[in-house]
Amino acid sequence: MATPFPLLAEPIQVGRSQLKNRFVMGSMHTGLEGQPDRFDELARFYADRAKGGAALMITGGFSPNHAGRVTHHPCILDSEETLPAHRKITAAVHAEGGRILLQLLHAGRYGYHSDIVAPTPIKSPINKDSPAELSAEQIRQTIEDYARAAGLALEAGYDGVEIMGSEGYLISQFLAQRTNQRSDDWGGSLENRSRFPLEVVRATRRALGANGIMSYRISACDLVEGGLSEADTLWLARAVEAAGADCFLTGIGWHESAIPTIAGAVPQAAFVGATAAIKGAVSIPVIASNRINLPETAERILREGQADMVSMARPFLSDPDLVNKALGGQADLISVCIACNQACLDHYFTDQIVSCLLNPRAGRELDYQDSPAKAAKKVAVVGAGVAGIACALEAARKGHDVTLYDAADEIGGQFKLATKIPGKRDYGLAIAAYDRQLMEAGVRAALGAAVDAETLLAADHDEVVISTGVTPRSLDLPGADDPRVVGYTAILDGSIVAGKRVLIIGGGGIGHDVALFLAQPDTSELSELAAFEEHWGIGQPRNPPTSPREITMLKRSPGRFGRTLGKSTGWVLRQELRDYGVRQIPDVSYQRIDEAGLHIVHRNVAEVLPADTIVVCAGQESDRGLADALTARGRSVHIVGGARLSGELDAKRAIEEGAKLGNQL
Repeated sequence: MATPFPLLAEPIQVGRSQLKNRFVMGSMHTGLEGQPDRFDELARFYADRAKGGAALMITGGFSPNHAGRVTHHPCILDSEETLPAHRKITAAVHAEGGRILLQLLHAGRYGYHSDIVAPTPIKSPINKDSPAELSAEQIRQTIEDYARAAGLALEAGYDGVEIMGSEGYLISQFLAQRTNQRSDDWGGSLENRSRFPLEVVRATRRALGANGIMSYRISACDLVEGGLSEADTLWLARAVEAAGADCFLTGIGWHESAIPTIAGAVPQAAFVGATAAIKGAVSIPVIASNRINLPETAERILREGQADMVSMARPFLSDPDLVNKALGGQADLISVCIACNQACLDHYFTDQIVSCLLNPRAGRELDYQDSPAKAAKKVAVVGAGVAGIACALEAARKGHDVTLYDAADEIGGQFKLATKIPGKRDYGLAIAAYDRQLMEAGVRAALGAAVDAETLLAADHDEVVISTGVTPRSLDLPGADDPRVVGYTAILDGSIVAGKRVLIIGGGGIGHDVALFLAQPDTSELSELAAFEEHWGIGQPRNPPTSPREITMLKRSPGRFGRTLGKSTGWVLRQELRDYGVRQIPDVSYQRIDEAGLHIVHRNVAEVLPADTIVVCAGQESDRGLADALTARGRSVHIVGGARLSGELDAKRAIEEGAKLGNQL
């Protein structure tokens, strides 16, 4: 059968190596790189993705020396001591027919430790510490350190290295006038500022010899004031090619940039035009990256000649078999990355091992058993939200006979509501994939009618899993029965259309999502990409659109709004709400609702807020009615997800609980 993605399936020559297809798994820090005693876990992680069809993979970043590490963890390749641990990774990848490069990353002023260095001692806005200025002697030593690390990578069995020259790390810091204000031979003109990266490339090329692959991760657009212009970037690309690179992988933006580059708010392949410009300037392969999570998008990029290969990173967390499914005509089974960042980047930034909200196996492959269960069981899973879906899938794949019940006509639960939020459209793709995966795994779906305790008891299941989720908490306030008071589910499912003046009671994640949903302007006259670029000021002055509503968010607790939002994405949502003029009032005491509006006391001052619609986002309660009915009849049950613990809705926790239970049944 012909593959639906013929260009992605084509082999390609990179240096002296031929790759079997055009899928690249881009570099991701997993949190394990600084722990050689856990490289068995890293080996399994990479081997599963090589087995899944990735032609080329790139590790998380390893520093060529002590000063260049990103965090306090010793994620360094500067001696032969850790080579046996690295060989576990390379042997496992090669056994599955894959290729893997080790990324060399010197963090420069982005390092979070006391020994950070930079071309010029200018503090980064995302770091509390100021770097020390590198001396000319230290610069030359750092170049030698890159070369030594590249040689060690070859000894460890890697197919080559990638030099991280993007995202605002040390090489970017040398290139940009923003961070390089030296007056010696390493600063000043573009030729001088580029001297460091070019000498790194030349030294690394000598260390690799003719056969080792050298990828250079180039910043296709810096997205910071004082960064490289497009003309500068194209000049640099030609110089790096001449210095010995075998291919370019494009990076987008610096970490300190005030423009989102990989969050859900970013349109698919939003920055591929910058990649295409580099491809037009050089003759070696160029790899596109950033917000590419579908093989259809990747194939279009190749078809339109914008890149030679396509890099995906997070999509390989959500589905290690992405390539095999795509090229094998089963793209509808791919667990599509939803760009939530909750278990990948947010984990890394909080010193946790990286995983995936949709695929809790990622980074924890050794915690799950793939062998069939010793005895097949008859399993009932009640509730087709994400916790129930995850449990049903894992249990069915272990060989159990699984029935998934839900009163709704469709699967997804609260996760389905999230598809309505701007920037969360890909959640719908994830639900569609779940639907196909359930069918593929042989799970029977009993949807459209509530199941009661008597029916479940009569069916005589060996195991009963309750994943009935949550019910929104109602508002306990005089006047709460006013018709203007509505729950967030009615707003998101479209059964109620909010008026012009909206009050949102609740400052958690749901309140923020509802505020964004209601504040979203009509930009239908623009393409999605054009609207994004105009809003965030990419290639033009920043011009956020006007919201059609006057929205006020309120919460009882003091302090700023959004403290529970994702570490890597929360700033985007907070900025969007500021752009749309959403007012936020903390430390509120609610008094009553009457014809005049919502009466509150804020900082000892009484105030009346007029409103056409009052949306309640004040938390949830676990739906345990069925669980209680079954246990009252002596039937033991398992409870997962929101039914076990409501709190702030947490799909990550719910999916992990469901998956672990299903794998253990």
